Amino acid sequence: MNNKSLVLLSGGQDSTTCLHWALKKFEGVAAIGFDYGQRHRVELEFARSNAEDAGVEFCVMDVRGLLAPSSLTDEQGQHNDSSHINADLPASFTAGRNLLFLTVAASVAAGMGITDIVTGVCQTDYSGYPDCRRSTIDAMQITLTLGVGAGDIRIHTPLMYLTKAETWKLAADLGILDTIINRTMTDYNGEATMNDWGMGVEDNPASILRAKGYREAKERGWI
Repeated sequence: MNNKSLVLLSGGQDSTTCLHWALKKFEGVAAIGFDYGQRHRVELEFARSNAEDAGVEFCVMDVRGLLAPSSLTDEQGQHNDSSHINADLPASFTAGRNLLFLTVAASVAAGMGITDIVTGVCQTDYSGYPDCRRSTIDAMQITLTLGVGAGDIRIHTPLMYLTKAETWKLAADLGILDTIINRTMTDYNGEATMNDWGMGVEDNPASILRAKGYREAKERGWI
């Protein structure tokens, strides 16, 4: 095995920050994105552009139709109130999304001789998704190590215990603040309205959290 990592790169703020974190930590980096029918599929264009500029090999896997519907994938707006799987979860929860992504990524990584996977999941500032928790990631790491056959798989989660404001600080520390503001898409609706915190409209959890974190980071003098 080699000192190379595979980054799950969506094209949003968190995964792009993780891409540049990985570039500092590993000798080689590759990236993988997923088309799961997300309404904000434009994020993959940002992912491809940022990977290309970083000199990182990038591929997109088409997994449309493999996940339960949510407000992220529903063009007709039938799932905009709460998750139809569990009423305690937000409508944007796409059941099994991170589990599927990590499983596919681990298989692809194994074929590349890679056992280090980097993902931007976070349980500090998040929308209540159970597949973003540390316990879920730890369980996946054990399962993939046992099941993939490539040896000990390590899932790195640089943002796991960071607030969104601290994630903005990390971007500044990595020297990629301009990239995050101008070249990432987080807004669930793919809105390109430009703000000081980047593209989007504060009418969905992702943009609200991003904007709030930016303002807090500014107040603290981190950016």
